[in-house]
Amino acid sequence: MSNVRPQLDELLFWSVKNVSVELVEVADTVVRVEARTTASAAACPGCGCWSGRMHGSYLRFPRDLPTAGKLVVVALRVRRFLCVEESCPRKTFVEQVPGLTRRFGRRTERLRSTLVSVGLALAGRAGARMSDAFGVRVSRNTLLRLITSLPDPPASTPRVVGVDEYAQRKGRVYGTVLVDVETRRPVDLLPNREADTLAAWLAERPGIEIICRDRARFYAEGATRGAPQALQVADRWHLWHNLGEVAEKCVFRHRTCLRPPPAPLEEPQQTPEPPESSPWPTGHRFAERTRAKHATVHALLTAGHSKRSIARQLGMGFSTVLRYAHAAAPEQLFTGQWQSRPTNLDAFKPYLDARWQEGCTNAWKLWEEIKEQGYPDGYSSVRAYVSRNLRGKPKPVGLRPPSARTVTRWILTRPEALTERDRIHLKDVLANCAELEALAGHVRSFAHMLTQLQGHQLPEWIEAAAASDLPSLQRFAQNLERDLDAVTAGLSQQWNSGAVEGHVNRIKMLKRQMFGRAGFELLRKRVLLYT
Repeated sequence: MSNVRPQLDELLFWSVKNVSVELVEVADTVVRVEARTTASAAACPGCGCWSGRMHGSYLRFPRDLPTAGKLVVVALRVRRFLCVEESCPRKTFVEQVPGLTRRFGRRTERLRSTLVSVGLALAGRAGARMSDAFGVRVSRNTLLRLITSLPDPPASTPRVVGVDEYAQRKGRVYGTVLVDVETRRPVDLLPNREADTLAAWLAERPGIEIICRDRARFYAEGATRGAPQALQVADRWHLWHNLGEVAEKCVFRHRTCLRPPPAPLEEPQQTPEPPESSPWPTGHRFAERTRAKHATVHALLTAGHSKRSIARQLGMGFSTVLRYAHAAAPEQLFTGQWQSRPTNLDAFKPYLDARWQEGCTNAWKLWEEIKEQGYPDGYSSVRAYVSRNLRGKPKPVGLRPPSARTVTRWILTRPEALTERDRIHLKDVLANCAELEALAGHVRSFAHMLTQLQGHQLPEWIEAAAASDLPSLQRFAQNLERDLDAVTAGLSQQWNSGAVEGHVNRIKMLKRQMFGRAGFELLRKRVLLYT
């Protein structure tokens, strides 16, 4: 045992001083290590005075990291010392072994640090499952308590800070994340996104020189009040994203221009009516029955029978016999629901059929088009015709017009990155609408400013956009003018909020891991300590 003991000291307590291993017992599932402290004196936690007067000793049983799949329990004999300082309220105190034990601790420091690392990485449930996999069974609440008890990281003042919002409860509660853009590490989390909170945080750190933010009013106000010396930089991604939303609104407003102009309606040709032709083909069961009854009634009348006698013989009503007797030909009896009566929609049916084949399957849209061409009636007739006659036909073989979002994507994409087909379609769309062609020009000039960092051209662009016939683009230009300095810096400086957006996505992942337990304090610990 004398040969093994130095090796055990080096293996089990290589980073711990003043501990000596006396005995190791290996059972089926547990490894028991008996050790004792060897320090000659200890410092009082109350007054800090060192004392070597021993009062007594007792055993502590902190759990350690498993080894070879077996649970390790350390039976550590520690001593209680008498405090030599008379003014100290503590009369006795127990020595602690740095790196191995802490007051009221039931685990060794290395097991505790391992569980903390698991908790920071995987949070409660997943962390508990992982801990159980390597032989340490803890509850999810224990892991969360270990995370909460960690001290905050040392405060630092970044030179370039990024500011953005994150959702604690989407649509209801939002907070603020601050990131050191140069090191791409989170600096702090704020419980809300109010201007006063951000201004107070910035005022405590006068060394901040650049603030990367979006164009939210509360962040602009908080940055101006809290760090008036700092340069505010509007994020380029947010600018491009906002311009994309404006472009889609403009395209949707001119969505009628996305479809090629319809062909002019041809005048319906006057077809001569066939002379005394039957509306039904020969063999129709209703027509043949009507013809047979008409011939029978007229044959009996020719034979001299009275109309009432004919009604009794044929089992027909007297008024029915009168109708058959007064009809010179059976075709005169083809009336009612069997008769195809002319309507005001007949002249427009060829156009409706053609538009259906072109891809327009919206009955309301079809009614609006023929209404412009002179159709006098309402929407219900068109809807009935589409439902009864066109819905049962095969799907239109013609190409559907591009959607507003598709055209917006074409406009926002680099021309050289578009496929040949998309480039041709975009050219056709812009040729049909002068407003969309102007929109494409404004978007491309803004993209040139953004990619080439030519923010000095922004006033000219705002003036040109404000003079356009696109209301959404005019409002966007006015909003840029309100935050002109920050937007100009965003289009001129290399700084952006990309690192902040990455941490916002990371916060979303951490919140999902904690299954509703992601309160602000716990979430702040994980964001700041786990990187």
